[in-house]
Parts: sequence; C-alpha cells; structure tokens
Amino acid sequence: MAENGESVVSTVKLTKVFRDFWLREKVTAVADLDLEVYPNEVFGLLGPNGAGKSTTLKLLLGLLFPTRGRLAVFGRRPTDVQIKNRIGFLPEESYLYPFLDAYETLDFYGRLFHQPRRQRRRRTEMLLDMVGLSSVGYRRIGEYSKGMQRRIGLAQALINDPDLLVLDEPTSGLDPIGTRQIKDLIRLLARRGKTVLLSSHLLGDVEDVCDRVCILYGGRSRALGHIDDLLAKQSLTQIVTEKLDEKTILRVRQLLSEADRDVLEVATPRDKLESLFLRIVKEAQDQHLTTGGVLAGGEVAEFLRGKPAEGAEVLAELVTAAMGERPEEAEVVPEPAVPEPAEEIIQSLVGMTNQAESSDGQPDRAKPDDSPATPPKEGDRQVLDDLLSKSDDAAEDS
Repeated sequence: MAENGESVVSTVKLTKVFRDFWLREKVTAVADLDLEVYPNEVFGLLGPNGAGKSTTLKLLLGLLFPTRGRLAVFGRRPTDVQIKNRIGFLPEESYLYPFLDAYETLDFYGRLFHQPRRQRRRRTEMLLDMVGLSSVGYRRIGEYSKGMQRRIGLAQALINDPDLLVLDEPTSGLDPIGTRQIKDLIRLLARRGKTVLLSSHLLGDVEDVCDRVCILYGGRSRALGHIDDLLAKQSLTQIVTEKLDEKTILRVRQLLSEADRDVLEVATPRDKLESLFLRIVKEAQDQHLTTGGVLAGGEVAEFLRGKPAEGAEVLAELVTAAMGERPEEAEVVPEPAVPEPAEEIIQSLVGMTNQAESSDGQPDRAKPDDSPATPPKEGDRQVLDDLLSKSDDAAEDS
C-alpha cells in the first residue's frame, strides 16, 4: 500500500526530451503526462512503437531523469534508495548474465536484497517451479530461448516479493501457456493488494488483466480510464441466451420491430482461440504425452500467495537468531560420510609413533586412558598391526 493513503505512482506534467551533443532537441519521448496509479490496481500503458511507454517506465524507476514535471513513487522521488526494495522490474530485454544458470541467477538477485541463504534457496525453488524452469534450472541462461529468458526474468522480478511490479512486454516471446500463467499471476498479485504497472503491444492480454489503461501516442496521453468504460458500446445492447430456433428468433424480431428497433446480428458466440489451445494442451498433458518443450509450470510461489508464508520465514529467522547462527550460516548442509575410516587412524598413529620414540629408541606404548572409546574395525586393526610392525622393524635396524 502507498504511504499515508497516497497513490503508488503519481506524475504531473511529466516530460522527457532527448537531446543531441549540441543540446538540440532530438526526440520528445514523453510530453506533459499526468498519471495516477493506485494500490491494488493493474494499470496498463498502451501505444505503438516509439509512443513513450518504455521511457515512462524508466522514468518511474529512476533509470532516466525527467526534463521537467513532477514524479513520485510511494510518495518519494524515484531515485530514493529506500523504495527500491519494494519494486520489482522486468525490462523489455532480459539483461541477465548468460554464464550463470537459473539457480545462480535468482540467488544473485536475492543477495542484492540481503536475503538470508535459507530464504533465497526456498524462494528460488518455488519460483523456478512456478515458471516451469525447474527441470532446466542448471542450464546456463545464455542457452535459453527468448521465452525461457522471459520466464526467468519474471522470476527475478518477484524474488523480493515487491509491492510494485513493473512489467515491460511481459508476455513477449512466450507461448500461450506461459502467457496465461503470467496473466493469472498478475490477477492474483492484484487481489493480494499489490500494484502492477505493465506495458504491452498485445491488446488482448491488457484487456484480460488491466483495471485501467492509458493509450499513448507521440508521448502524450490520448485516452485514460477504466477499460470497461473505454470499450463499452453505449449505443448497443447485447443479450446472451441459450440457443434459439428460427421460430423464436422471428418472434424476437417482430417484438423489436414493434419497439422501432432492428436486430443487427444473430450469431453463435465464439470461444477464444487461447481457451481452445489451452484445453487441447491440457488434454495432451492428462494423457502424459511426452514433449521436449518447457513444462507448463507449477503453482504460484507460496510467498506470493499470502502473508502466512512470510510469517513462517520470520519465525525461521527468529529461531535462527535464538540459536546464535549468522544468517549466511543458518543452514549448513552436512558433508557426506567418507567411506574410508582407516585414513584418520593412519594419521593419528603416524603422529603417535613420532612422539612415542623415547631416548633409548624403545617405543612408548599409549596409556589405557588414551585409547579410543570405540574399538577399531577389523580393517582398521589390520592397518594398525602393519604400522606397528613397521615401527618395530625400524627400531631394530637402528
């Protein structure tokens, strides 16, 4: 939620002008833009290429400085570092390190937010399962396709459980399954009280998830409002009922004719191609058909679904603090047992032999109190006898 009940994002006469080396105006990317984005809202920026969508997002993130106008995020300047941990950003191009794998990538971004290792590991597992990359988590990012890079990019944008999620072309390069998953996730985050600001060329995706939209052209706002109000055809009335026979349709036409109204169209409602595609894929998955593509993805990460997960994390951190462990050492994975028990005995016996040589050359036997509590195994006893015999032979030769 925004502080003091304020809007999450607010701009007043926001303008960004790009200039050349001689300070001559080259491009006016954003001009006199007034926006208000509120908590628990999905807000969409629409427009053709070069309309100013990406520039507006970069201004909100503090990556660019405005030429003039006012801009606030959570009631503060975008350059204020105190709000950075409350923002998640998915850029239009995935700026990820190609030599890291997915686990290393998410762990790196978790470290930037100073998350303890236990929390980073848990969130990484949940996010990779959510975006369908758990089976290829150890492949380098440079080997990923564009759609797979968008998936890991979305995961890194959510690693800090942000209050404001900024998405620039989030479904670019994704298949219909990934697109549907991201849209469902956006709606879930909005229901949880988060704010989502997205830019997209895919109007159908924006229509499915956004509460309000702003259509930009030439850096200026050309239309702004609730999507239902902008799309509603106020001069028409639509009635949807079960299938009618021709006789009933004729009676309806006569009734409307008496009211001085005409039936403009009689047609069977169509399903969305996306819905048909998803049904076919689900049927194939239910039949356990094999595929070499990306998996459909698992459930939404637990820490993104609600507050109980965060409470569990806080409890785990308190327990760790009570045990006196440092956050980076909270979870120590024990080393696997080495199946060579004789090695430690050899080292100890060698040291004991060097110290046992007395001035007369006779070995000094260990006292009964110094003997190990656990008797050596049969294989270890053989090693012991061999070492002792070698020590006696060396003493006699001297």
